Amino acid sequence: MSHDHAGHDHRDDHDHDHHHDHGIGHTHGVTDLTRIGWAFAIIFVFMLIEAAGGILSGSLALLADAGHMVSDAAALGMSWLAIHVGRRPADAARSFGYKRLEVLAAFVNGCSLFVIAAWIGFEAAMRLRAPSPVMGGLMMGVALAGLVANFVAFLILNGGSKENLNMRSAWLHVLGDTLGFVVAIVAAGVIILTGWTPIDPILSVLVAVLILRSAWQVVRASSHILLEGTPANLSADVIAADLKTHVPGVGDIHHVHIWSLTSEQPHVTLHARCIDHNADVIGGINARLKEKFGIAHSTIQVDVEDCPDEDCGDAGVPIRLHAHLH
Repeated sequence: MSHDHAGHDHRDDHDHDHHHDHGIGHTHGVTDLTRIGWAFAIIFVFMLIEAAGGILSGSLALLADAGHMVSDAAALGMSWLAIHVGRRPADAARSFGYKRLEVLAAFVNGCSLFVIAAWIGFEAAMRLRAPSPVMGGLMMGVALAGLVANFVAFLILNGGSKENLNMRSAWLHVLGDTLGFVVAIVAAGVIILTGWTPIDPILSVLVAVLILRSAWQVVRASSHILLEGTPANLSADVIAADLKTHVPGVGDIHHVHIWSLTSEQPHVTLHARCIDHNADVIGGINARLKEKFGIAHSTIQVDVEDCPDEDCGDAGVPIRLHAHLH
C-alpha cells in the first residue's frame, strides 16, 4: 500500500488559487455590503413615513406595505450582517468559514415573507367584512413618494450580484414593496374617483399573493442549499461521464457528491479509479472540473483497484489522494 498526498506542486496551486479567488470575492462582497447598507437606510426611513400615512389615511394597502417594509428592513439588516460576518476567515471551529450565514439569512427572510402575507390576508378579510373610510388623497401622496423611494432602493440592489442568494432575497423584498406601492396608487385612484373603499383590501390581497410567490422562491432555493442539495445546473452523472471521457488515466468515476457552500460556491467529492499510474489524475480532474463545470473546490479519492467502500465491493486497497482548490 502506498500513499501520495499530491506533493509540493498541488500545495503551491492551492495557495495561488485561494489567494486569487478570495480577492475577487472580497471586492464583490464589499460592493454588495455597501448597496445593502444604502437600501436599508432608504427602506427604514420610508417605512416610518408609510406607517404614519397608513394610520392617518386609514389605508390597509399602505399599512400592509408598511408591515412588509418592516420585514424588508429586518431582511436587509440580516443580509448586511450575514455578508459582513461572512467575510471572516475560516477557523478551527468552522473550517469552511462563515459564508453560509448568507444562505441562512435568506431562508429566514423568505419565511418572514410568509408571515407578512398571512397578516395582510387576515386584515383584508376583516376590512371586507367591515369597510372603513379611507383618505384617498393622502394615500395617493404617500404611495407615490414611496414608489420613488423604493425604486431608488431597487436600482441600488439591482446593481449587485445576480447569483448571490442573499442579495437576491433582499432584491425580492424591495421588488415586492415596489409592486405594493403600485397597487396602493391604483387603489387610491379608484377611491378618489369613485369612493369605493373595498378596492383597498381587495388589492392588498394581490400584494399578499406577490409576496408569497417571492417567499416560495427564496425559501425553496435556500433550503435546498442548507440540505446539501445538488445545484440545479450540475449533475453527478454528467460530471462522472465527462471526467471518464476527458481525463487521461481515469477508468471510472463514482461516489460523486455535489453540494454548495453558498449559491455561488459549488463543491464536489468523488472517487476515481486510476488505470494509468503515470497520469496526473488529480491534476487532470481538478482542471476539468474548473474549466468545464466551474467547480473550484474538490476532494478526490483515487483508487488503484476496485473501490473497497460499501457500495462498490470490497476488493482492492485504495490510495487516497486529496486535492483542494478554492
